[in-house]
Amino acid sequence: MRHLLLTLTALSLSYADARQWKNTDGSQTFEGEFVSRDASQVTLKRTDNKNHPNGGETAVKPGTPEPAFDTLFFGDSRTSVETKLKASRFVELTVEEAHLGRFGLNGVFKTRKQIGGKSYFLYFDWNGDSLKEITLQTENLSNDDYAGVMKESWKELASVLSTLYGKPTIEGAYPSQSAVGDGSFTPSHSWKLTPGVALLGVARDGKTYQVVVRFKKDPVGIVEIP
Repeated sequence: MRHLLLTLTALSLSYADARQWKNTDGSQTFEGEFVSRDASQVTLKRTDNKNHPNGGETAVKPGTPEPAFDTLFFGDSRTSVETKLKASRFVELTVEEAHLGRFGLNGVFKTRKQIGGKSYFLYFDWNGDSLKEITLQTENLSNDDYAGVMKESWKELASVLSTLYGKPTIEGAYPSQSAVGDGSFTPSHSWKLTPGVALLGVARDGKTYQVVVRFKKDPVGIVEIP
């Protein structure tokens, strides 16, 4: 069964029939019809004629923020991220420190130990000077690697993430190669963070592929159950 996060997959959301949905932490399942979506949420019309999310309901208070990856928190500044990465026992710098100003932070840190025979490089997305997303990904791998070393690295990374973050809220099979479109990211697993979500999957860029895990601060809160 393939689970698709609405933040990452282009779906035709003109459903006329009610179907089952659940939130990203897996704590709620309900029937509803698609109403609308924006960058932060999907709104559904439930079969009990209420909209979800319901603005009249008491909001659940978020838990105490925890590191998204290693010692990095969403909201950290670039300076803080750089300082933490330099002190990390999990990642290491791949260029001379004096060259950081020229290269920036993207792609210059990698995991100290290989995971399933592959190193993972770090990339970042920002909201101004506030960290909002962290991505770990392998180097570009060939078509011939897809069913072999790439799958083994994906499998071991899933195990590592489960050790760090607990049982995934969504746990899927290794994506078939034909399902990964050019320029897309196809997730197989999801872990709930406080705040945010971690998504493990496979990405494609032309004729090359990468195993990718994305740590996102603001995921859309609904996942389709096919």
